[in-house]
This record gives sequence, structure tokens and C-alpha cells, in this order.
Amino acid sequence: MIHTSFTTYDDKPHEECGVFGIFDRTANAALEVYYGLFSLQHRGQESAGMTVSDGESMETFRGMGLVTEVFRDFPVKQGHIGIGHVRYSTTGSSIPSNVQPLQVDCAEGPIALAHNGNLINTAPLRRQLLLDGADFQTTMDTEVIIKLIARSRETAVEDKIKEVMGVLRGAYALVASTEHAIYGVRDPFGYRPLVIGKTDTGYVLASETCALDAIDASFVRDVLPGEIVTIDDSGVKSTLYEPARHHRRAVCSFEYIYFARPDSVMNGQSIYQARLNMGRALWEETHYDGDVVMSVPDSGNVAALGYSYASGIPYSEGFLKNKYMGRTFIQPDQKQRERAVRMKLNPIGLNVKGKRIILIDDSIVRGTTSGIIIRMLRNAGAAEIKLCISSPPVKYPCFFGIDTAERRQLIAAKHSTEEICRLIGADDLHYLSQEGLAKAISALRGEDMCFACFDGKYAEPLPESMEARVK
Repeated sequence: MIHTSFTTYDDKPHEECGVFGIFDRTANAALEVYYGLFSLQHRGQESAGMTVSDGESMETFRGMGLVTEVFRDFPVKQGHIGIGHVRYSTTGSSIPSNVQPLQVDCAEGPIALAHNGNLINTAPLRRQLLLDGADFQTTMDTEVIIKLIARSRETAVEDKIKEVMGVLRGAYALVASTEHAIYGVRDPFGYRPLVIGKTDTGYVLASETCALDAIDASFVRDVLPGEIVTIDDSGVKSTLYEPARHHRRAVCSFEYIYFARPDSVMNGQSIYQARLNMGRALWEETHYDGDVVMSVPDSGNVAALGYSYASGIPYSEGFLKNKYMGRTFIQPDQKQRERAVRMKLNPIGLNVKGKRIILIDDSIVRGTTSGIIIRMLRNAGAAEIKLCISSPPVKYPCFFGIDTAERRQLIAAKHSTEEICRLIGADDLHYLSQEGLAKAISALRGEDMCFACFDGKYAEPLPESMEARVK
């Protein structure tokens, strides 16, 4: 039997990972990293790892599984420096050797690295490193980055990183550690998120602000696109890198639609508020009549509340979600896929029977589960189902840290909205317009966001191999 994670067949895009780092002389870094990673578990459930330093030596602990599974045996080292990582694989297989952080030796001492994102020029960089005599133990682009840093002739770590940023293309939010400092790095486009927090006696780096809350750290600011942050005993030092080529910002819109926890704030935008706005925008674009507004939990919950507030139509729970689902292992056939969806979600018949339902979800990627969910509601007695999606149709694959299907597998790439509606069995279907989405994420300018999975307008040119996947 081939064991495959349930999320492989969940009809959602998946983020690659979450990163966390801390420098705090009075903290147990391993424990703080554990709490931080636990709060970022939604960003990746395949593996977890941490690197801890006490200022004299550095150790890395990694394993497959959830944070609570990997760290049943807690690291003994009582360090004050630590970085950590939770992973969902996009580049590189889900195997033990691909667990992060990665640790290597440089001339100046050991360095560890954890990466959220995806490079688009991994292949030529890896090929050049092989020609230069490097050997690889993983299939990840993260190993390409850390080997480039290790081979840099610059002395200061921030200068090594800046040099490497000059050849990297694509999305990367990095946390790195030496025996004496931690570093935060964000690519010049700002695809993936990274924030700085402060404890009473130190500083924190994290993918989301919810990880700061988990350890009672206060939010300081976002790491800027193209910024290298160094944190050590002297405090926080900033170095900015701007590539010679002209570029725009390209903050991932799906962070706001689906990936980030609702209690996080990202690039000045409350995720909860953005999703409420998406729901309100859906109402303004549809004005559907119905008895109740329901959501596909948990991703549609806040947008559904926004739709309910704006329309005056009462919100009602339509499904019970199994909170103990964990990582189930299923075979990828249709019968088992349907069974897995029912294991995860079950209609609440009392709330569904005889009702005209306005159902809110965040996205449709392949269309494999939307039809199952609608059939479940029909079987529970729903009189009518109008489906509202709080994102535009996903028509193009992402190459910048999101695991989406090949374009030929994207239902909206080959079918109209009306056709999709018929295929999934809804009475009506509406996708939020791109203009409505941009307006909902009100703290950012639309031109500073990446909508490439909706409109195919990538922020930077793709290699030929990737261009072929877009057609």
C-alpha cells in the first residue's frame, strides 16, 4: 500500500511551509521554537525541524510528521538561538532527507537554513554547483541556497546572503542561524511573508504574527521585500538588496484568501478583516436570495460571516468538521476520495433540510471535492445550493511556493463558470472578481499583489520548462 496524506487529494492549493526564529538570551530557544512551529502547523504538516545554538555549538533536530510527533523527545540543548521549519513539499519529495532546517559547515563556522517559497532557477544553479564539485543529499532548492551561501567568499554572513540573492530567482522567505546570530531574508518581490517580533529580552522572526502571539512576543514590523535582517546581541541590523532588473512587488494574494491563519496580520492587513471584506464583496456582486449562509469549514468561515453581515441572511453551520482527522492515509480513487471528504465533513441535517443555501468556500482548484460536498448537502435535504467562491477562478499554476495542479488539471482553465456549475451540481456559482479581491485586501495596492494564478501575469519571466506548463 502506498501511504499518501489526505491533503494530497484535498481540492485546495497548499502552502510550502512556515519558518520561525528566535534570539533571546533568557529564553529556552528549543521550547520557544516548538511553540512557534506549533502555531504555524497549518502551513505544513509533512515534517518539522529545528536548529538550536547556545553560542558555542549548534545542533539540528528533524523528523517526519507533525510538530507534536517530531518533538516527543525534546532537544536537550538549552540554547538561546533557534530556528525552525514546518513543511509541505512543493520542490523536493516528502522524504526524511528533505526535512528542514539544513545545516552545513562554512569556513566561518556552521550555518543552518530554513526556506519558505520556491525558486524558479533551481535547475541551472544546481547544475553549476555540481560542475563545481558540490554533492547533494536532498532534492530541495533549499540545499541549493545553503550551498551557495557556504561557497561564497564573502566573510560576513549578511554579505554572503546578499551575494546569493543576486543569483536567486523566485520566492524565498528565509531564516538562517549561525552559532551567534539569526538572519531573516525576504525576496525582492515579497512573495512570501516574514515578520519581526520582540520579546522582553530578544527578537523573533516568523512567517505569521500568530506565532508571535504564541510566545507572548509583540509585533515590530514586516521584513521588507529585498531585506536581510541580522539579529544578535547588538540588536537588529537591516541590509537592503535591490536587484538591477526592474521589478514590482508581488505579495501572494492566496495568503489572504486561504493560507494564513485568520488571527494573523500580514503586510499591514488583518487576515480576518480581509476575509470579511471578501464575503461582503461576494454579496455586492451576487445579491443571492436564500434562507441561510453556510461555509465549507474552516476556510470559508470568515467570508461566510461577511456575506451574512452584508446581506442580512442568517449564518448557520452546515457541516460538522472532524477535528481529529490528523493525517489519514487513503488510496487515490474516487470512492475513497469521497469517503475521505465525508470523514472530514458531515452535514448537519437539521440546519440543511429544506433550506435554500448560499454556500461559501475559498477556492476551487481541480473541482474534485466541490461536487462531493454539494451532493452531501443534497442528500441531507438542501432545497437549493448557490456556491460563492471568495477568489477568482484558478486558471494558472503557481511556481512561487504554492502547490497547485498542472494547468490541464485546473478545472477553470478548461471550463467556463457555467460548465463548472453543472459539473459540480450547484444551482448557481459565482467567483469573486479580481477587482473585488484587490479591494478586499485593502491595506495593499492591487499592483503590489500577485494574482498570477488567476490571470497568468507572473511578476518575472518563467524558464521555458515552466512556460510549457502554463500553455
